[in-house]
This record gives sequence, C-alpha cells and structure tokens, in this order.
Amino acid sequence: MNQTLQSSPTVAIPRLSPVATIAIAQLLGTSLWFSANSAADDLRRAWNLSVADIGILTDAVQLGFILATLIFALSGLADRFHPSRIFVVCALLGAAFNAGFAWFSTGIATGAVFRFLVGVCLAGVYPIGMKLIVTWAPERTGSALAYLVAMLTLGTALPHLLRLLGAAWSWQHVILTSSFLAVLAALLIYILGDGPHLVRRTGGSHSHGILHAFTARDLRSAALGYFGHMWELYAFWTIVPLLIVHTSLGGNLPRSRVSGLAFAVIAAGAIGCVLGGRFSHKFGSGRVAAVSLALSGLCCFTFALGWRALPSIAILAILLAWGATVVADSPQFSALSARACPPELIGAALAIQISVGFGITMVSIAAVTGLFDRWGVNVVWILLPGPLLGLIGCYPQWSKTHRT
Repeated sequence: MNQTLQSSPTVAIPRLSPVATIAIAQLLGTSLWFSANSAADDLRRAWNLSVADIGILTDAVQLGFILATLIFALSGLADRFHPSRIFVVCALLGAAFNAGFAWFSTGIATGAVFRFLVGVCLAGVYPIGMKLIVTWAPERTGSALAYLVAMLTLGTALPHLLRLLGAAWSWQHVILTSSFLAVLAALLIYILGDGPHLVRRTGGSHSHGILHAFTARDLRSAALGYFGHMWELYAFWTIVPLLIVHTSLGGNLPRSRVSGLAFAVIAAGAIGCVLGGRFSHKFGSGRVAAVSLALSGLCCFTFALGWRALPSIAILAILLAWGATVVADSPQFSALSARACPPELIGAALAIQISVGFGITMVSIAAVTGLFDRWGVNVVWILLPGPLLGLIGCYPQWSKTHRT
C-alpha cells in the first residue's frame, strides 16, 4: 500500500525589516546614555551632589563619546571594519561599564570614570547605527535616519520611564536595566549583520580625505546647522526634569510623576523625527531641518519669556512642542551630510561631525547646569543662540528640495 508522504505545514515567522531592527537596537543601546540622569535625585541624596555635579556625570559621557568618535573618524575604523561587529562589541562593553557604574561607583570621581567609558562605547552604537542604516537603505537615507534618531530619542527618554515604572527600585536596579537592554541590542545587530550596500575603505590617506570633504559647501552648511542644533539639544534634555520641578508644572509632584513627564517631553522628539522624515519626502531634508530649528527656537524663546506667568497646562504644551522639534532636524542634517560626502567616507564624515557636535554639547551642558543654582529656569536663555546660529549656518540648504 502506497503512502503519500506529506511535509508538515510550515509556519511563517514574521521578521522585522533591517531598518526596523537597527532602529530598535538603537533604542535599546542608547538607553545607556542618560541612565544616570534618571537616578539624579537618588544620586544627589546618596552622594551629596549638586546640579553641577550631575552635569559633570553627563559631560563625562559626552567626553568619552567625543574622543571615541574622533578616533573612529580620523583612524578610518568606522569605514575599515564591519559596522555590525563594531556595534555589537561596543554595546556589550557599554552594558558592562554601565553595570560597573551601578555596582562600584562610590562618588562623583569613580562615577565619572564609568560614565566616560560608557560614552566611549556609545560611539560604536549611535554613529555606527547610522552607517548600518546607509548600508541597508541608501535610497531613503533621510526617512530611515529619522526612524533611527527617533529611537535614539526614545532611548534617551527610556531611563525616565524605567524610573517611573520602578519607583520602588533602587537607583542601581534602574541603571542595570539599561545594561540588560544594551545586551539585547547587541544580539539584534549580531543576527542582522551588515547591509548589501556596505562600501569599505581599503587604503589612502583617510584623515586628509575626510577633512578635505568638509570644504564642500553642502557638507559644511549641513554641519553648521547640526552644530547649532546640538548646542540646544542635549542641554535641554539634561534639564527637562529641573524645568518641570521649578515651574508651575511641578507643584508638589512626587518623583515618579516628574520622571513620567520628563519621559513624555523627551519622547515627543521621536514623533517629531518620524514626522520630519515623512515631510522630507515632499519638501526636502534642508527645509525640514530649517523649520524644525525655527520652531525649536520659538519654543525656547516663548518658554524663557513666559514661564513665570503661564499656567501649568501651557508650560506642559510648550515643553512637549519643544521636545518634539528640538531633535526633529537631527536626522535631516545627517542625511544631508551623508549625501554630500563620498560613499567611502560616510562613516567617518558622520563620526567627525557628531564628535564636534557633542563637543559643543559639553559646553552648553556645563553652562546650564553650572548656572542653574544661580539663575534657575532662566538658564534656558543660554540655549536660544543654538537654533538661531544653526539657521544661519544651514541657509544654503533652505532653497534645495532633496527628496529622500
């Protein structure tokens, strides 16, 4: 008797697209960035810290990030090695150093060392994530990078959400959760690998080539706009909880509610990035970046002028709008830079642009945190020159309609 052998039915397992995978990995990996800031109140009590000391911990991350991105850029590491491997190694090391901060730090000195090392590792997560996006979706750089920066924004806000959800947790457990998420990010990129459009540089004077690339007007104007944007962005993110507590919005809110509002304000930037990516298809990255800068500057000016008199609902509305617009231009500036740069130098060009931008953030973060005890909420005036000068710097891009 003949029997017909039938293969068992297969079940299709849905897979994320490469862009979605990289974006989620960016979300998880960049939760390391502000993990210490989410526990700022606990750290201030445990270590007897001031607002300026919290600024030092934040700047330690920025300094590590800057030095590492410069090394990636000028040595050519970003374009000579597989970006997926760089991402995996850096995410795992970042998770380890972040855990070291939670387990072994005893004060501002040891804490700053661990935060510096976390910043070094983040140089292999954020700009290398951009490089990975280009290797998978070069034909839609602006919109793809918009999703990536949206995830960076959510990753920055995520520790505040963890603080809200784990209100009863110790600050060490909140920070360790970010390390766990970074390990998951490494696993996702390890499975995904590099895209089919990867271009690796194999020889030549790399540092001369990348520095010469910035003499091009398009790349230079995109970089200048980005630098103005960076003066405002990270300093704003750093003081969001302080702006909530020290205005009518704060009132007698418990710590967990402050963390929830801080998460909402910063996470609003993810929506701004996605909308900016959609609009870039129609209006071009240059125009979207300019509008975002203008709206962010308007929010800054309105908040600085009216925070004493405005009711809490108006304060919240301005902060949410500010949070949405303050980062929406970032992926568009990166897309403009990527298009203005030779393909074999994209990784290094983005790395050096980002490293200079983060150098600028160190100054603005130190300024707003160092002066907060003296000026209070009025320190937001310090942020206003960023979007104004950024608009002037990226003016050559306004009239263009690059579609992405």
